[in-house]
Amino acid sequence: MGSSESIRKVKDYIGTMPSLPTTVSKVLEVCNSPKTSPVDLDRVISLDPVLMGKVLKLINSAYYGLQNQVTSLVRAIIMLGVNTVKNLALSTAVLDRFADKAGFRALNMEGFWRHSLCVGVVAKLIAKKKGVEAQRLDEFFAAGLLHDIGKIPMNNVLSDEYVRSMGLADRERIPLYLAERRSMDLDHAEAGAMIADAWHLDGPIADAIRFHHALHLYEGKNEDIVLAVIVADYYANRESIGFSGCLYPEKLPPELFERLGVPKVWLEDIDAAVTAEIEKASVFLKIRN
Repeated sequence: MGSSESIRKVKDYIGTMPSLPTTVSKVLEVCNSPKTSPVDLDRVISLDPVLMGKVLKLINSAYYGLQNQVTSLVRAIIMLGVNTVKNLALSTAVLDRFADKAGFRALNMEGFWRHSLCVGVVAKLIAKKKGVEAQRLDEFFAAGLLHDIGKIPMNNVLSDEYVRSMGLADRERIPLYLAERRSMDLDHAEAGAMIADAWHLDGPIADAIRFHHALHLYEGKNEDIVLAVIVADYYANRESIGFSGCLYPEKLPPELFERLGVPKVWLEDIDAAVTAEIEKASVFLKIRN
């Protein structure tokens, strides 16, 4: 990462952002223990009526498609699993901080979030195709949903520069993140990594935010999620689902699909499933109301 006035502005903006709610931080802390039980998580979330209401509203939405309404938080946690509820709490908390038009001076907010939903949905479909265990599926979704959050502070404090970056990417037919680096000395993945550091996020979601344009630098244990987000991001940009500002995504080498364990041709047959899942997952953007 370079050193410039642009980086200072983004760092200052992130430094003034409200931290994650105490309850959500506690949820993440509790879930990091391998001995955590649904009862432990219930004790934490039940102390925050707003978060409890959001989790129950989300669980009873079409996104999960449960046949009977769930009114007991501990029952919901048992049904969905501790890891899934952790990712719900984190995702909705981040959206509370960022799903605001004030942060979208260059990018269109609706287009950006539809792109983000698409990446989350496709990452989760990839996980299902790979046979990933059910309790991890929503980690793929959350990583995809949040992968581009670094664009928001850049849009907010560097809106003129961001418009120029998109123009440069369009004129030279290059990926947006390369144009960002040339125009502003940092890209949205690096800005997203600053947010992850500020909020003490780690694990697969932070890895996907930080490395979805730098797989060659990744040496962690969550390669399956990082790879899934990279492929999902490519699909969303290629199919122009939503708008991320990137009209010319990097072509993915065949060996990347081999590492992922999902054939590239599979992407040609998922359009209908993606559209249906995006409509169900759009509840994530409404849950904050």
